[in-house]
Amino acid sequence: MPAVKPKLLVLELWGLGDLVIATPFLRAAAEKFNVTLLAKPFAEELRPRFWPEVTVVPFVAPWTAFHGKYQLWRWPWRELFRVRRRLAAEHFAGGISARWDPRDHALMRLIGVRERYGIPRVQSTIFLTHPLPRPNVLAHHYDHWRAAGQALGLKLPEREKIIPPARPPTRQVLLHSGARLPARVWPLENFKIIADRLRQKNIAVQIACDPDQLIWWQSQGETVSCPRSVTELLALIDSAGAFLGNCSGPGHLAAICGAPTFTVYGPSLHEWFRPLHPASEIYEGKACPYKPCADYCRLTAPACLHNVTADEVWPRAEQFVEKHLE
Repeated sequence: MPAVKPKLLVLELWGLGDLVIATPFLRAAAEKFNVTLLAKPFAEELRPRFWPEVTVVPFVAPWTAFHGKYQLWRWPWRELFRVRRRLAAEHFAGGISARWDPRDHALMRLIGVRERYGIPRVQSTIFLTHPLPRPNVLAHHYDHWRAAGQALGLKLPEREKIIPPARPPTRQVLLHSGARLPARVWPLENFKIIADRLRQKNIAVQIACDPDQLIWWQSQGETVSCPRSVTELLALIDSAGAFLGNCSGPGHLAAICGAPTFTVYGPSLHEWFRPLHPASEIYEGKACPYKPCADYCRLTAPACLHNVTADEVWPRAEQFVEKHLE
């Protein structure tokens, strides 16, 4: 009989891009462990395509909300205890989080995971059996997963050596104007200018957006897609030869699917979250003394993005598209 794989609990409770970055780790871990992933519900839509051997337990952690995350009286305590009981019954041999987050560490302890790996912060070593050294302050988030993999005996490629899947050639660009955080959205007028200029060069442009942007795009006479699920977003990505957008989950998803990406960065650091594609390119926004920001901009508007014009970005975007849509 084949050897039974030890059970491993993996925590990635945040956004779509964060989970996509964990894909190489999850694939490698599934070869050695019986992996259960605790993540937001959209992980179930990613699982069949990217890591089919992983079991997903959907959970929206209340501390990942943008507003009122520590209003404890509003937390879904019944759901939290239900998930905790379900996972505790699995008797995990190991658990790991690549995020520098004491809440992950405490949750692993409450679940009763035997061997707990994580990067300690604010004395969270008390919850860990295997505290991991924190990577360089400018290390990409993937490098955190790579270090976590090394602790488990997994060999993950360096970020620059990740090989994207092959894609059929197409002269269509997917331009996605949305982002999880409003502070990461380049003004829509700029995206419209870029789309018009690409079409003038006989390049097909499919525009996708977030629900709150749909009316604006329609007012510009555009027929746009507004994907309401990861499955719908994947269908758009699969028909495109390249991706243009903000620092966002859709950009990370496009990269892991093999599409070269061009990202306009503002408050976040590309050193931390550049998409996992060797041909990914970035346009760095304006300097700001508060950069990098977390969930909110301290100014009335994110000047790092709003002060970047379409004329500044266009030469780089044009060169990027011409390179990848031959």
